[in-house]
Amino acid sequence: MSETTVRPVTGADGGVGGPDELAAALEATGYLPDEGLATAAYLALAMHRPLFLEGEAGVGKTALAQALARVTGRPLYRLQCYEGLEASQALYDWDFGRQLLHLRAAEAAHATGDTETLEASLYDRRFLLARPLLQALEDSPSVLLVDEVDRADDEFEAFLLEVLSDFTISIPELGTIRAVTPPLVVLTSNRTREVHDALKRRCLYHWLQHPDFDREVAILRRRLPDVTEQLAREVARATAKLRTLDLLKPPGVAEAMDWATALHTLGARELDPDVAARTLGAVLKYREDTDRVHAMARGALFGGG
Repeated sequence: MSETTVRPVTGADGGVGGPDELAAALEATGYLPDEGLATAAYLALAMHRPLFLEGEAGVGKTALAQALARVTGRPLYRLQCYEGLEASQALYDWDFGRQLLHLRAAEAAHATGDTETLEASLYDRRFLLARPLLQALEDSPSVLLVDEVDRADDEFEAFLLEVLSDFTISIPELGTIRAVTPPLVVLTSNRTREVHDALKRRCLYHWLQHPDFDREVAILRRRLPDVTEQLAREVARATAKLRTLDLLKPPGVAEAMDWATALHTLGARELDPDVAARTLGAVLKYREDTDRVHAMARGALFGGG
């Protein structure tokens, strides 16, 4: 797939021109938003409000942040959340190794007489390791992706709410760092747990659902131009059928693209039931789901009609 040149979209106030213009720019990157999502993203940019996206895995939440970074010309900083994530891993940390080398160099140069000055030098900005939250505030304007916030602990969620309230970070040794322009913040959740209302109230909210048939075909054709029209349509139809089953992990758009790519790699120009069954590992990620689909009539699931 050839790389598409995307010109940053800006209006008179430095923001995007409107939802339609933003949608067109996103489409140029290969991301096809519906009207509601394009409007939510535009409002997040224009109002300097975080955008909270919920939905099943694979529906394009993370990809939206990446596409927004491209169309606005901003750098993207991604904070991947997980259980046990601490503030220091999201904000900053001190480079202990470099501080120790600096101390040894000072000792070798016999420059350790003024201990107060030496101690202060250990906390110089050059020894600070900036993590995604601090990077996003310093490199302004930027796009900050807080991915899968539902996987983080309640304590981290409360800390994140404080940071997003005023976009400032206080570093005791250096002072307060404030974003000149608030970053465009995109928070995503697969809804493995409920995120607290306090964080949601701080954000604009949008639920991403699986695309309808025509939109999914358009996405497959845009992202995978070598895949035939017929194969794209049959993969989209079969993926939609799989989502109606009681699966542990219904396939998203990402899995549909993987499946279409796998089939195309095998030379398929249409969805043959036998080839489809052999490539289920590209679209289903649990043994129970694969066994369930294998036990069903292949023609009913993977037929082109």
